[in-house]
Order: sequence, then C-alpha cells, then structure tokens
Amino acid sequence: MVLDEIGVRVHPKTIIGDAKAKAAQSVDRTAGRAFVAVNRSVSEVKAQFVAEDGSPRLERVIPAALLVVGVVGLLTLSKRRSG
Repeated sequence: MVLDEIGVRVHPKTIIGDAKAKAAQSVDRTAGRAFVAVNRSVSEVKAQFVAEDGSPRLERVIPAALLVVGVVGLLTLSKRRSG
C-alpha cells in the first residue's frame, strides 16, 4: 500500500499535475491581488470626481475635461503637421 502511494506521488503525471495546480493557484492569487489594487485605485479616482451623494465635483471635473481636450487637440495638431 505504501509503495503504491509513493509510486503515485513520484509518477511524472502526478508531478506535472501538482505543478500545474500550484501555477494556477499562483496566477489566481496574483490576479486577485491585481483586481483588488485596480478596484481600490478606481475607487480613489472616482472619489476625486464624484461627491459622496453621487453628484459630480464640477470644480475637479471641468479642469480635468479641459486638460483632456487640450491634450487631444495637441495630439491632433501634431499628427496633422507630421502627416
């Protein structure tokens, strides 16, 4: 009985299966951590632009929107000049 168990444990398919399971577990753990970090970052950014009651913080939204429009405008001009 003990020799059979040892045989199963050292069998290449068992070793490969264990390695795959550990790798999958590591990927799942890493993906979970990444999801938590991204979710936290999104929540922090949202808090900068949305008040607790759900209304937009216009004193922050308007300057950010103007910045985005300016950057897009500069990129568009840059492409027109180089193209």
